Amino acid sequence: MYGLGILKGMWVTLTHFVDTFVDDLRWLGRRYYTPEGIAHRSSKDSRGIFTVQYPEEKLPVPEEFRYIPFLIYDIDENGEHQDRCTSCGICAKVCPPQCIWIVRTEDPETKRPVPEPVEFFIDIDICMNCGYCSEYCPFQAIRMDHDYELSSFDRHAEHIFNKERLSKPAAYYNEIRPVNFAIDEAERAEKAAKKAGN
Repeated sequence: MYGLGILKGMWVTLTHFVDTFVDDLRWLGRRYYTPEGIAHRSSKDSRGIFTVQYPEEKLPVPEEFRYIPFLIYDIDENGEHQDRCTSCGICAKVCPPQCIWIVRTEDPETKRPVPEPVEFFIDIDICMNCGYCSEYCPFQAIRMDHDYELSSFDRHAEHIFNKERLSKPAAYYNEIRPVNFAIDEAERAEKAAKKAGN
């Protein structure tokens, strides 16, 4: 009984070992670590063992991959940045670990809030990448990034992201999440049409 189980386990190991080299021979003369090769090796059709030589080679992340949130801004006709964020604070309220801090802009004369943040901070060491801030944002101003290489030696200087570090153009969002960007833009156009109709 025990001897048979050991032999079965060794057979599985040997099969994976042989399959790896057979797959290597199929790709002889072609590079594995091209987008086509990586897509093949990480698909269900691949056999054997696949090693990525990180950080020189990286597996592509799926569109729905989420990491640290970032703020989206649009560029107007004059080439100026127009923040989508209105500092409403919904993202900070729904954040489970409470890692978002927003400083609202005030009108200097009336002291009323202006729909634009002066500062926006996210502590990336506390952020759990849940995506609630992105999901609940009514203005599609905050979305989840694909950049996961954020390690550093100084937590206080490098891991508390401010508004400048978090802000990225809408074109960047379109580049990393084209399907979601198209959906968001359709929703924004629909809201603008409803607002113009009322």
